[in-house]
Amino acid sequence: MDHAFSLFLRSIFVDNMIFATFLGMCSYLAVSKNVKTSVGLGVAVTFVLLITVPVNYLLETKVLRAGALAWMGESFADLDLSYLSFILYIAVIAAITQLVEMVVEKFSPSLYASLGIFLPLIAVNCAIMGAALFMQQRIGLEPTDPKAVTSFVDVVLYALGSGLGWMLAIVGFAAVREKMEYSQIPAPLKGLGIAFITVGLMALAFQCFSGLKI
Repeated sequence: MDHAFSLFLRSIFVDNMIFATFLGMCSYLAVSKNVKTSVGLGVAVTFVLLITVPVNYLLETKVLRAGALAWMGESFADLDLSYLSFILYIAVIAAITQLVEMVVEKFSPSLYASLGIFLPLIAVNCAIMGAALFMQQRIGLEPTDPKAVTSFVDVVLYALGSGLGWMLAIVGFAAVREKMEYSQIPAPLKGLGIAFITVGLMALAFQCFSGLKI
């Protein structure tokens, strides 16, 4: 359980999707103009990660990996379907994203209108696919490795932490951008210029967590 909790904290702070791997930057920069919209997108991304990463883990360990289908009989013991991982991961992500889009449109039309095209684009958000691929890499690590995924509980906590880390990053950035609306910013830096500088400074701040032995 200590390993799972450590993995959860690492995925939020140390291996943050935005500040450590810079995945999902397109929607991160475009939607982070106000806190309310950022919270909505952050919750949506967290929900998609929380569903898709565990489902893809089950696909990887029970279907795709070499020998994963041994439970079906000896003739399937040597079958390796890992070459299908990309297309199946994307199919799972697209299906869950479509479900999220329908739910948001039904219960929060204002949030749906605020997110615009970026809500359906969660399906191609590289942070979502990146989490699934990182999960795939972590399965084969030694159990003593702090990044290793050794059980289904580890995967769920890793997915939840990755989503919360992404939401923390976008909500924090949105709060800073709202404050900057009232600041005197040099004309050449207004807009994306000061946004990129702010993201860089926040990334440097989050690098401080990399020294922690969680």
